[in-house]
Amino acid sequence: MKLKIVENYDTSFHLEPNTKATLFNLLTDESFLKQIRQQVQGANIEFTELFFQPVPYSLKTPKGMPCEFEPYHNSEEYIIINVPPHFMFKAKIFQPSRLCAIYRKVFY
Repeated sequence: MKLKIVENYDTSFHLEPNTKATLFNLLTDESFLKQIRQQVQGANIEFTELFFQPVPYSLKTPKGMPCEFEPYHNSEEYIIINVPPHFMFKAKIFQPSRLCAIYRKVFY
């Protein structure tokens, strides 16, 4: 079985304003933020309002994300999470089928 190497992958997508607002509300809900804080040893976090569609691994995208988001992956100040599928469903987002959200660790 041969592997198909993906050279180019279209990562563009558009969310309607009300869909985006619903998603942002879910991603900033205090109970959800508490779950994320537990994963980062209690550091306070804030949603950067940045999200992206994961992409297939390729020579140009070795981290599985658009290149412009790789600095967040390499930084200790940020955490990248997969948007939970039930959040996507509640926000009525069906395309793309997956999203990742970026949070910033806040140190006081």
